[in-house]
Amino acid sequence: MIKLLSRLPMAALYALSSFLYLLAFYVARHRRHVIREQLETVFPPMSDADRTVIHKRFLKNFCDVMVEVLKSVSMTEAQMRAHVKILNVQSAHDYLGAGQSVMLVTSHLCNWEWLLHGVALHLGYPVDAAYKPLHDPWAERLMLKVRSRFGARLVPAKDLLADFLRRRGIVRAVAMNADQAPVSTDKRYWTRFLGQDTAFYIGAEQIARAMRLPVLYVVMRRVHRGYYEVELRPLWDGREAAEPNQITERYARACEIDVLKSPADWLWSYRRWRLKKPLYGAD
Repeated sequence: MIKLLSRLPMAALYALSSFLYLLAFYVARHRRHVIREQLETVFPPMSDADRTVIHKRFLKNFCDVMVEVLKSVSMTEAQMRAHVKILNVQSAHDYLGAGQSVMLVTSHLCNWEWLLHGVALHLGYPVDAAYKPLHDPWAERLMLKVRSRFGARLVPAKDLLADFLRRRGIVRAVAMNADQAPVSTDKRYWTRFLGQDTAFYIGAEQIARAMRLPVLYVVMRRVHRGYYEVELRPLWDGREAAEPNQITERYARACEIDVLKSPADWLWSYRRWRLKKPLYGAD
């Protein structure tokens, strides 16, 4: 059924997306409390009407992402390359071509699933992407099959460093989506993000420092419906003397800028601030 639906024309899938949006906003009220609460917290001076515009635009974009992921089940390499373009892939090739693996850190901005496919296709080197395994075996198999269609290799996040060490002779990109709340670990870095005390995973920085991997921030922009551009920005060259957590701080600042540029493209339905900063000392 999934394969059959994925073969529908994009116009038909976007019509489905528009229907899903109406259902999500007006009927099911998909995570309405979470979305509104977070928008009110991040944009307190903004009027209710303006926040509702972002809320609606986010749900429309989110439904588009859902049908785009469905479409990726049957898309060809040429089609995916046409929909996701990397503007400056040479910034990664400069390291990879010299035999140096790199760390790519990104966020839940635009279509993060297509971002993985686009990077895997355009980079021309192996891509190991960290992920959180699902509890349902069927969903796990399906997710791995879809995400690895264009060559990406999925590695459980908790095994990423050990896996890199086992295969350290392979020049590759290690990719991590680093903007979620670090609820599964007590090792976290606190900073201000979108005006809130926010905890970040430090795993990407720890692995990059341990293996001296240059770190590139990967940002995706929506050009128009179904078409995206990707830019790579250097955060650390693998040699620079940097204070602890400085790389994570740079990531947080870069991510914040891009969320504020296009707030409707970020994942507002995810409860980002579920962790509260302790009153005394570090968490």
